[in-house]
Amino acid sequence: MKRDFQDGSPKTLTDVPPRLFDLIPLYINRYSRRHDCLFGGKVNGKWVKYDGRTFKEITDNISFGLLKLGVRRGDKIALIASNCPEWNMIDIAIQQVGAVCVPIYPTISQSDYEHIFKHSEAKIIFISGRLIYNKITSMAKDTSSIGSIFSIKPVEGVRPLSEIIKLGKANQDRAALNAIEASIKTDDIATIIYTSGTLGLPKGVMLSHRNILSMVRHLCPVYTVDETHDSISYLPLSHIYERAINYCHIYLGTATYYVENIGTIVNDIQEIKPKSFSSVPRLIERIFSNIIRKGQQMKGLQKKMFRWAISLAENFDETGRNNSFLYRKKIRLADRLVYSKIRQMFGGRLEFIIVGGAAIQPRLVKIFSAFSIPIVEGYGLTETSPVVATNSIVTGKIKAGTVGEPLSNQTVKIAENGEILVKGDNVFTGYYKDEEKTREAIDADGFFHTGDIGEFDDDGMLKITGRIKEIFKTSMGKYISPALLESKICESPLISQIMVVGENQKFAGALVVPNFDYLRSWCNENGTAFTNNKEVIRNQKVISLYHKEIDKYNKEFGDFEQIKRTALLDHEWTIEAGEMTPSLKLKRKVIIEKYAAEIDRIFSN
Repeated sequence: MKRDFQDGSPKTLTDVPPRLFDLIPLYINRYSRRHDCLFGGKVNGKWVKYDGRTFKEITDNISFGLLKLGVRRGDKIALIASNCPEWNMIDIAIQQVGAVCVPIYPTISQSDYEHIFKHSEAKIIFISGRLIYNKITSMAKDTSSIGSIFSIKPVEGVRPLSEIIKLGKANQDRAALNAIEASIKTDDIATIIYTSGTLGLPKGVMLSHRNILSMVRHLCPVYTVDETHDSISYLPLSHIYERAINYCHIYLGTATYYVENIGTIVNDIQEIKPKSFSSVPRLIERIFSNIIRKGQQMKGLQKKMFRWAISLAENFDETGRNNSFLYRKKIRLADRLVYSKIRQMFGGRLEFIIVGGAAIQPRLVKIFSAFSIPIVEGYGLTETSPVVATNSIVTGKIKAGTVGEPLSNQTVKIAENGEILVKGDNVFTGYYKDEEKTREAIDADGFFHTGDIGEFDDDGMLKITGRIKEIFKTSMGKYISPALLESKICESPLISQIMVVGENQKFAGALVVPNFDYLRSWCNENGTAFTNNKEVIRNQKVISLYHKEIDKYNKEFGDFEQIKRTALLDHEWTIEAGEMTPSLKLKRKVIIEKYAAEIDRIFSN
């Protein structure tokens, strides 16, 4: 769709409907001649596509089925499934009957499942299949409010989604459904999303139709997709980040294809040849590591050429201000020799990647910009529906190390203690059943306290510099923001993950997870045996390598901030092990408790 500008800024959209489920008829009316896919997913290795009308028909039948089952306004319905078109159908169907969708990330802990089921008082649960059923069945039986479980994929002993669709088809009370839809207001709660959190029990974030549609209204004008775009999706729809982008795609007419699983993403990209996708930094880092590993396997002149091209890309100015004529000529040569081949790895049509959820290395923003695959970084929280600020190709404002400009639907200011405060239509209505925490989060002036620390640079771009609760004080009285150090040190290709520690200690230390793929290549080139992860991190040459690597980055920080000692770990932190949140943030308290022995060794003597 055409973007209109006034005084250099995109206009606010005026045709965004008042409720999220209104986006489907809007799509049908506006994009009826578009290609045959609103949402697509893989079934038995083959893509199954749903156009707008088919999607609407199935969704309505699910709504009719829910009404026949006795679902009423305000009832909570849990949705635990991996990404697929049926996820969207169930989400919209729940909204149409005035119920509240409670999406749950599939790999959370059993204690979190138990808390969410009981706290939300869910009446019905939709699941993707057998794995989820095995995980939740005992807890569901112990939750008195839960009446039924339906599965998208066939599971013996579980009612299939097709049953509720058939029930709805046989009981199509259009007048009743229309009356309910007409009674739903834009400020009604559309969803409750339980934040994973790094401390304590998950909190239920209540988001209204207005909250999320505020994203559609103000993000779409600075978002470079339209009805000609195909996009792939792999981030969980249970998070508001991917879900809000999904709603934007419906409004803009963009086709969304769900990858089969993270392991098939490369093949799925090759098949769909998307023009865009959204990601978290972790995947981009892994993709880049694979690119580097392939380059290391090259020989002779080809390998030298590859290294030259990557080194050249590291100095790229993504703002376009400081790329000299001679430098641009070199970039064009590198593009013909190397970068064009990298683009083919993404299907050859990729125009940009949206990145959120955590800070991405500025180095990668520069490198991918040189590849002609701009990384568009943004920032937000579940409580802000989610986008607070974003870089943008539309406005021409992309700057490494920043999360861009605040969207036009909100006021963003920095408090005296450096905390980022946000006020606007996107800010959530409160925490479910928790007025006290709501009052703590939203002050008397209506500003939401994000808990993040930031600043605006000279170009008005927002920079995130840490989290208030993560800052710690050493025994020398010095305050350290671990996120700043971690973000910078993770630029090293040798390092996969790092967590800075040192509260009440004389100095800062760090737990370090090597990038074992890169380390294996280094060992091969330097005559060092690599038998397995456990043995290689005990090798003195490897330990020395990582000391030197950390010291290289230490030079960019003050003496009191520098990492003095480290402990190498032989495995990555994962969501499944409870060490990371579903949005891939470190659960610092869990890691500190789990790796207490390693931390003690860092600070011993």
